[in-house]
Amino acid sequence: MIKLFLFLCLSTGILLSSCASQPKNPNEYSADIIIYGGTSAAVTAAVEAVQSGKTVLVVSPDTHLGGLSSGGLGYTDTGNKSTIGGLSREFYHRVWQHYSDSAAWKWQKHSEYGNKGQGTVAMDGENRTMWIFEPHVAEQVFEDFISENKITVLRNEWLDRSSGVIKKDEKIESFKTLSGKTFSGKMFIDATYEGDLMAAAGVSYRVGREACSEYNETWNGVQADARHHGHFFKDKIDPYKIPGKPESGLLYGISPDPIAANCTGDNKIQAYCFRLCMSNHPDNRVPFPKPENYNPENYELLGRVFDAGWREWFGKFDLIPNRKTDTNNHGPFSSDFIGMNYDYPEASYERRKEIIKAHEDYQKGLLYFVSNDPHVPKEIQQEMQTWGLAKDEFHDNGNWSRQIYVREARRLLGVYVTTENDVLAKSEVPGSVGMGSYAMDSHNIQRYVTSEGFVQNEGDVGVHPEAPYAISYGSIIPKRDECQNLLVPVCVSSSHIAYGSIRMEPVFMILGQSAAIAACKAIDIDHAVQDIPYEALKEKLLERGQVLALPKVATK
Repeated sequence: MIKLFLFLCLSTGILLSSCASQPKNPNEYSADIIIYGGTSAAVTAAVEAVQSGKTVLVVSPDTHLGGLSSGGLGYTDTGNKSTIGGLSREFYHRVWQHYSDSAAWKWQKHSEYGNKGQGTVAMDGENRTMWIFEPHVAEQVFEDFISENKITVLRNEWLDRSSGVIKKDEKIESFKTLSGKTFSGKMFIDATYEGDLMAAAGVSYRVGREACSEYNETWNGVQADARHHGHFFKDKIDPYKIPGKPESGLLYGISPDPIAANCTGDNKIQAYCFRLCMSNHPDNRVPFPKPENYNPENYELLGRVFDAGWREWFGKFDLIPNRKTDTNNHGPFSSDFIGMNYDYPEASYERRKEIIKAHEDYQKGLLYFVSNDPHVPKEIQQEMQTWGLAKDEFHDNGNWSRQIYVREARRLLGVYVTTENDVLAKSEVPGSVGMGSYAMDSHNIQRYVTSEGFVQNEGDVGVHPEAPYAISYGSIIPKRDECQNLLVPVCVSSSHIAYGSIRMEPVFMILGQSAAIAACKAIDIDHAVQDIPYEALKEKLLERGQVLALPKVATK
């Protein structure tokens, strides 16, 4: 029997990946490549590792795979779709295949949905891709990737961040999870939104905004004058509990701290929220729940915005198939819980749970307020009452998304730091491993009182590059003297404002695959990740379908 097992393991590379995952004892695991995280980048990295003939283990703190892509963000922020190749494009191709089947259209006909969204067709028959989808469809695609490639995923495994990472000679030898399991490998990939493995491995990273002067940027740091998305107070709204009386105190969610000068760096990060999947189909709608700690006073500021005449509440109820939405923040007071996440990146697991719960309570309270409070304009409330949470999504979580939108947490300080100068084509990017093209998009970071005595938001920036840009290999690897066998495709090395463009799910999938290709190459030639010859890496990236540059358009 043992000989047969060994023969089967040696006879096929895919089966080998599964066999190698078998621990010699119940708490010790090893593979060529260990991936920490359950995001879309973790999945593409794992698939690439197996298809390149390496053994791999995915160690996921999440039970459900896919991160935001399966957690409600179904209205994909794509930018220029021609930059999306490899397994990332394969993901959107499989979504297209799903919706090409009439059986996928349960709550509406395909013809009723049409073919709209994101400035382009949602269902691109010519390129056989679809960019707008339901959460459970995305999760199934990721699970199919895992099962087809016989990848072992250990779920609900949380890194021991205090003493779990073992390093020797600037290489990670292993890490331990809180359950007591140990994972040893030749290469490691941190594919989390938070960068926990990266931080525990002792590499340099950054949290917050740099001053503009640090990287010679224009759009970093405090940006009190930026008004790029309309997520600001267009009217003069009184910030005090009793209008005109500062002594009464500030309304909920307004910071008493004075605003710093423009371009000043700080440790603040852009706001989080949940991307909600709602339905207006009577048979697939769950009424918005009332949180136990609901307090309508927390939404008085929104009431004043309505009183001033604002009526854009439904502006980001973006439609996805089957009469559902991917609902995002919109306007001066919405689902973004501004200023309530600053400590999240470095927080303990317990504290993060508290922050996530506070965001959930805030957002549920917001939905309940708009649906029920008499302060809300009648026409908005009546339409809001036709919506609810989608009954057929997130069954094990009260139909609520399992993934908070971590728009930004830690960012690696690696071999190369991507800045707005790279995004805006003001510099030459070395060693492309993928491309980005979306706007440098930062949601609001703080809500404050202006010198004139009115409430205002700060941090809303959206600057579009004129053309897609390359992302350097140096931005997904640490400095050589810090760690030689770690790759970081999500918390990449970039400035705050450049990360606002990179932080899109298609790009994370691209970089996850590229990180795995680099890890495989490093194993093959027995080199540190920093010492891989780029031309050899580039050859493999192109072979695997990655887009590293676009043809230059001739100018007259």
